[in-house]
Amino acid sequence: MAKKPEIPYSTSYRDIKYPRLEFKTGTLLLVLPKNYEKEKALLQKHKKWIQRKNHNIQTALEQAKTTQLNQTRTLEELKTLTNTIVQQYQNELNTTTNKTFYRRMKTKWASLSKHKNLTINTLIRYLPESLMEYIIYHELTHAKHGKRHNKLFWDKIQKKYPDYQSFEKSLLAYWFQIQTLGNS
Repeated sequence: MAKKPEIPYSTSYRDIKYPRLEFKTGTLLLVLPKNYEKEKALLQKHKKWIQRKNHNIQTALEQAKTTQLNQTRTLEELKTLTNTIVQQYQNELNTTTNKTFYRRMKTKWASLSKHKNLTINTLIRYLPESLMEYIIYHELTHAKHGKRHNKLFWDKIQKKYPDYQSFEKSLLAYWFQIQTLGNS
């Protein structure tokens, strides 16, 4: 049986307590406490997760080659559309948000603060409306069920989006496609 090739990675030593693995940019990054000496053991312990995540990223990179971006939506059109979607899903989920902010974000499509402020990445203007709706529903579900991505959270998502995994995969492909635009 052929041995799978090692996945390249980089290491960043920081003033943290616990090690973590990140694939935020499509490349594996080990974020380790200063003087951490168990790098190989950490890689071995999480080998299956690393391989699965790497496979998902490689698949998304291939899918990104054929992904079509909406390059005509203006920032004002984005704000009008997302405000409508936010209102619709607030009513559906019986929840509220405080303020909505728009800014370019490096690693997220959107986020919801503990004060229920919704921040929307301006890059979502390139997405189809169905994915924008999914992102907003995802964030507003956090307003109803907390910040964690636990079983209760995903059960709620799955009721609205039975095939939410395909939305997640599409978002990854779009993310890589948008990154090829440079400074959008």
